[in-house]
Amino acid sequence: MVPGDSRADAHPGRSEGLTPSPDPRRQALVESLRSRFLSADERGDAEAKQALFKEAVYLGIQPDEFTRGG
Repeated sequence: MVPGDSRADAHPGRSEGLTPSPDPRRQALVESLRSRFLSADERGDAEAKQALFKEAVYLGIQPDEFTRGG
């Protein structure tokens, strides 16, 4: 890339073709949501699950990221 190239300036220090490494903070948030969702699901607590969906939306996390298995 040439200095001043908008593509290079948009992501300084990042090599092209490499996917960014997963964000550890986001992974921790998803794991926390998953754990609390499974607990609420086992208790049959629909209100707690609804609160978790709202929290996820606030955090920018899609529900399928913590409701699916694995």
